[in-house]
Amino acid sequence: MTATGADREAAGPTTRGYWWWERRRGVALDVGLALVSALECALEGVRFAGDTGLPVPVAVIFGLLAGSVLLVRRRRPIAVVLVSIAMTPAEMGFLMALVGLYTLAASDVPRRITVVLTGMTLVGTLIVTYVRLRQSVTAQAESGDWYVLLMSLFMALGLTAPSVLLGLYIGARRRLMESLRERADSLERELSLLADRAEERAEWARTEERGRIAREMHDVVAHRVSLMVVHAAALQAVAPKDPAKAVRNAALVGDMGRQALTELREMLGVLRSGDALVAPPAGRVPLASVGRAAAAAAAAAAEEGPRLREVEALVAQSREAGMTVELSVDGELRRYAPEVEQAAYRVVQEALTNVHKHAAGAKTWVRLAHRGSEVAMQVENGPTDGATADAGLPSGGNGLVGMRERVLALGGVFVSGPTDAGGYRVSAVLPTV
Repeated sequence: MTATGADREAAGPTTRGYWWWERRRGVALDVGLALVSALECALEGVRFAGDTGLPVPVAVIFGLLAGSVLLVRRRRPIAVVLVSIAMTPAEMGFLMALVGLYTLAASDVPRRITVVLTGMTLVGTLIVTYVRLRQSVTAQAESGDWYVLLMSLFMALGLTAPSVLLGLYIGARRRLMESLRERADSLERELSLLADRAEERAEWARTEERGRIAREMHDVVAHRVSLMVVHAAALQAVAPKDPAKAVRNAALVGDMGRQALTELREMLGVLRSGDALVAPPAGRVPLASVGRAAAAAAAAAAEEGPRLREVEALVAQSREAGMTVELSVDGELRRYAPEVEQAAYRVVQEALTNVHKHAAGAKTWVRLAHRGSEVAMQVENGPTDGATADAGLPSGGNGLVGMRERVLALGGVFVSGPTDAGGYRVSAVLPTV
């Protein structure tokens, strides 16, 4: 993975340490240009001294100092261009003028300053060139003035326009590259954040799927096994006295065991049916795979799960186990979404299982109400009669938690708690639209 801009800033500059230069090649280039410019200005200073009568050493030293200004072109491009403009009448510093205009155009200096300094350089070069050419032309024809003016204009444009245009192009390209680099760094940071968020969502999806599987396994196993334990206790009590009833209880235990195994096989088949549920051989689990796995498993479980019309059979099984249960249904039974019917069935099932565990022998009322946009269920038991022996069923405290999670996940309301009569009531309302 490439380092982002934030990483580079945190790491600090690796090649800085040469004043305002960032790279060694920049130092070498500017020093070389300054030496060449200083040598050029020194040589031109000799000619300038001959034309003006100045001492040659003074002109040479002046040329060396003026040409060496090119050393600070990156830090002070305006100063370099101003020095080159000041030296235009002396016809010195052509290299400095070319490089200075290029650096100025490529820098972040405001464009109005670049235009003004470029115009000053163009006008100065035009005037000096025109004067020199005019002195060298001996023809007296009228067309000579136009020739000198055009040649001067061409030479002035040739000494200024290419440098400025190249500098503008390089500066625009550099700013574009910096903008693209910043966008790439920003995109990389965003992708990193999205990847972290995707991992969090994937972990959340895995947790949700594990919780859903745990609820299903609990609902499937707990109720059937609780009834089997109740019937086994009854079988043990009546076997010496009523062999025929013991045989019936034994048959009921066998039927419930087979039903429990059937439901477990269906649950395992649902879990194996989702391709995305299979763990990958290595690496991270993609978010899309986890989402598809959860959705496929939930949909399959909902389609193959129990329905509200099976509540009557569920109540009948509890009656066969010796529980006194009354079932009342208000409203007309309708078909609801599979997840709604499954959640309603599981709430009633788990509530009856808790009665078997904690209130053996208590009278129980199961009420269902089919309303316009919701279905309500309530399971209430009275106090235990004390005559029925406790079956000794273990309790992990997961039943009420699972019921609450199911109902709240569908946007419903769940309430549970003891009654004034000493019993316990479980109520739930599920929206159907």
